[in-house]
Amino acid sequence: MKFDNRVTRMTGAELPIVQAPMGWIARSQLASAVCNAGGLGIIETSSGELDVIRDEIRAMRELTDRPFGVNIAQAFVRDPDIAQFIIDQGVRFVTTSAGSPERYTELLKSAGLTVFHVVPNLKAALKAVEYGVDGLIVEGGEGGGFKSPQDVASMVLLPLVRSKVDVPIIAAGGFVDGGSMAAAFALGAEGVQLGTRMVSALESPVHDNWKQAIVNAEETDTVFLNRFQSPGLRALRTERTTALEQKPEVNAMTEFGKPQDLYFGGDMESAIPLTGQVCGRIDEIRPVADILADICREFEETLNMLESTYPR
Repeated sequence: MKFDNRVTRMTGAELPIVQAPMGWIARSQLASAVCNAGGLGIIETSSGELDVIRDEIRAMRELTDRPFGVNIAQAFVRDPDIAQFIIDQGVRFVTTSAGSPERYTELLKSAGLTVFHVVPNLKAALKAVEYGVDGLIVEGGEGGGFKSPQDVASMVLLPLVRSKVDVPIIAAGGFVDGGSMAAAFALGAEGVQLGTRMVSALESPVHDNWKQAIVNAEETDTVFLNRFQSPGLRALRTERTTALEQKPEVNAMTEFGKPQDLYFGGDMESAIPLTGQVCGRIDEIRPVADILADICREFEETLNMLESTYPR
């Protein structure tokens, strides 16, 4: 089916499906596959490797002629001029996260970029709108990765934010297929962001050990770390993460480990494998194009089913 809403118009993507900006993972190999399948690929900067990121942006333009975006994860910024760095790359869409929307929004927008800010609660959403963001990524606590320690489920957070703001919303946390995307739209979103589903995709650069761990996981096989620290983290249950779960006085970030040994070496105990609860709904490693095509088909089927079951 064809989509035409504020998210597709603002991003230029054919589909309102966004790939999450996972550190080291969200680079041209994965992001270009998402773009070529009609979604919006996002390049990460949280790794801090801006020379590499510059090359990855250049590679994107060789691998796809579709629009793409870049993320600024503010808590991990090492270069104070990162916003200007992104502007200089000619990118037109940026997501900001893990920090205040006050920091970069004005500069990015003055250069003509569209800015969506990631928020974990209503207070942050209202603040982001006050500072002039074009849209929000509303992230429920089901999602993997870095979180507010006071997490709120998407089923509660999404309609709450929608009831208080008018800007377009991309829903994140708990979305993996067409049915969950339809639910997000029913609750007020105009797009969804996928993280764990993309980590486990065929084109994802992560080691097959992590992909298979996601495929084999049950819906209860994640842990929420740093409930009393910051940032919170949702990750796959391993010996490392189970031990950290049992030590709430320890900030898990100080024991994060060596992510590249996990991501690309396949050592599941070398670092914290950031993973969302949707791991329990993923049972196969599949190409990005197939994933997105199935999401759109299931989305339309869900709408048709609702219409036939509850005709107006």
